[in-house]
Amino acid sequence: KGDPDAPITIVEFADYQCPGCGAFALSVKPQVELSYVQSGKAKFVFYDFPLLSIHNHAFLAARAARCADDQDMFWEYQDALFRNQPTWAVRTNVVGDFIEYAGSVGLESEAFEACLKSDRHADVVTANLALGEQLGITGTPTIMISQGRGMARRLNAFDFQSIQLVVDGLLESAE
Repeated sequence: KGDPDAPITIVEFADYQCPGCGAFALSVKPQVELSYVQSGKAKFVFYDFPLLSIHNHAFLAARAARCADDQDMFWEYQDALFRNQPTWAVRTNVVGDFIEYAGSVGLESEAFEACLKSDRHADVVTANLALGEQLGITGTPTIMISQGRGMARRLNAFDFQSIQLVVDGLLESAE
């Protein structure tokens, strides 16, 4: 999300069923977008990291977001997943919920449902998970920030102040 040529890259590895990821998405990410992404200072990159051992719907939720991306509505659908997380995360079957959210954000429901009920995008979600594992990620959300093509710095916290401190420091050092 944002200018692909932005000097700073903010990366998130997240699980749609993770309460901390939901809190980040609803309260911190909007501040990051307002302060850095909209101004072109940073771009925001998202990777799926479904914690399969504790979140039984996380993989399907990640695939659902990728199905929404087929209709160029990834971010809108992601917001709907996180906003409604307390409802769907405790259900036995979430397919109906995910289809309902697709309609609520304006997706073409039949195409979305066909995608969701297939195994489309399972390879992308699996590849994101493997990348996270290779980087040593063990929990979500994990936030990493880099400048240019340099080494990314993994943050110990995911509050706005922690992100702001790193991003502002990198921007100042670039001047």
